[in-house]
Amino acid sequence: LVAILRGVCLFFIFEKKKKMLLMNSLPRAVGGVRTLSGAMRCATQLRNMSTELNNFEHIQFDVEDGIGKITLNRPKALNALCDQLMGELNVVVERFESNPDVRVMLITGAGKAFAAGADIKQMVPRTFQEVYSGNFLSFWDRIAHTTKPTIAAVNGFALGGGCELAMMCDIIYASEKAKFGQPEINLGTIPGAGGTQRLTRAVGKSNAMELCLTGDIISAQDSKEMGLVSKVFPADDLIPKAMELAKKIASKSQPILQMAKEAVNKSQELSLHEGLAYEKRLFHSSFATYDRKEGMTAFDEKRKAEFKDE
Repeated sequence: LVAILRGVCLFFIFEKKKKMLLMNSLPRAVGGVRTLSGAMRCATQLRNMSTELNNFEHIQFDVEDGIGKITLNRPKALNALCDQLMGELNVVVERFESNPDVRVMLITGAGKAFAAGADIKQMVPRTFQEVYSGNFLSFWDRIAHTTKPTIAAVNGFALGGGCELAMMCDIIYASEKAKFGQPEINLGTIPGAGGTQRLTRAVGKSNAMELCLTGDIISAQDSKEMGLVSKVFPADDLIPKAMELAKKIASKSQPILQMAKEAVNKSQELSLHEGLAYEKRLFHSSFATYDRKEGMTAFDEKRKAEFKDE
């Protein structure tokens, strides 16, 4: 119950006139929830203030042909990630997750950056006690936990937290102008939102170690060769190609997509033996769906399958 209530706290966002209060208190309030009574107080306080925010300041979003497109929109700050932006992103992801009309999510950045990192100005005055007891960054990874497929269309700089955000997505497409890196070492700190963990799983220990220890920034092509990025396109082709991929994925059976995503993600956490067993159980589970029967029948009858998400 504590975990559920903490989750409620994470995704409640204040009205515009109360945004500043949220930015000052939400990370500490959520991170500091350690007891049931504390969780209930936090949930009640946020609910009373407001649970809806429709005028987003740093996020733009729309839905087209089953694709929920999200644009990070702080171009003057190169879309630097701050608590407010990430709070707004969490709200949109939560809405897309619960919206049956959204089958795939696509995230990109406005201007010449995907996200050039976390907002350092916001971090400068923070103390160890504040970030540790408040569990700073703990609510920044909501998109990594959505059950729907996610695509990062990296249009420019994806550094530090921006690179980490891209790696939270299932697939990364990049423009030829994109740049990736974990330069936190140059600021006297280390990645804190998955950079040492997801990057290692994506590109291997040696490459990840070099990037984290040097703070070097690499090109989109180098990122592709390392295995961080799936495909690289000319800048003008990035969004159309990412949308093309999203629509192709969206045409598949939704429950089967979720099974496939879950199985692949588990490969990053389980041993080979455990992963194979997990995969087998999900494979068996697909035989309980209408779409599995329809897909195999359509193949046998040499026609296009008509999935019903059942």
